[in-house]
Amino acid sequence: MGRPTEGAWPVTQTPSKTQVALARLVIALSIASVVLGLVVHGFSAEVLVRMWHNMLDRPGGPFVFRFVLQPIMATLAALRGGIHDARIGRLPFLWTVLTDPAQRRGRLDEALIATARIVLLGLAMDTVYQFIEFDSFFPAEALVIALLLGVLPYIVLRGLVTRIARRWVGHRPAGDAR
Repeated sequence: MGRPTEGAWPVTQTPSKTQVALARLVIALSIASVVLGLVVHGFSAEVLVRMWHNMLDRPGGPFVFRFVLQPIMATLAALRGGIHDARIGRLPFLWTVLTDPAQRRGRLDEALIATARIVLLGLAMDTVYQFIEFDSFFPAEALVIALLLGVLPYIVLRGLVTRIARRWVGHRPAGDAR
């Protein structure tokens, strides 16, 4: 993963070795989930239909609390990151990722570190859910659910939090004419 680009992490926000190791573990598990899912279940129209059917049934089955828990955890991480971005005058997260190649890697590393525990928890909960509900394991489905519940809210909310928090902290990014 390497060190984030300059400006992505203030000196006081340098990620710990444990945070970086956890982020790397999540990347490794994500890759392994996709590969294992492809090897065991293949990739076909039938697999996609089963996957979407299973995913849409999840909110009504056991472990439904994770549909609240993971987005709340992602929201808290987005609040922390968005307020920090506003305080130091950075542009909103998703906007920077999409428009600034120089900062993209550092900001994505930052998001990965912020959401790694959430994704890991989501993978664990969905694995247990699948064994209870299906007596089987679909690793790629577990990954998709973990990302939808844990990373998507973070990505969407962090920029909104930054924009709102700017009103209270009064910082504007350099070159922002608004």
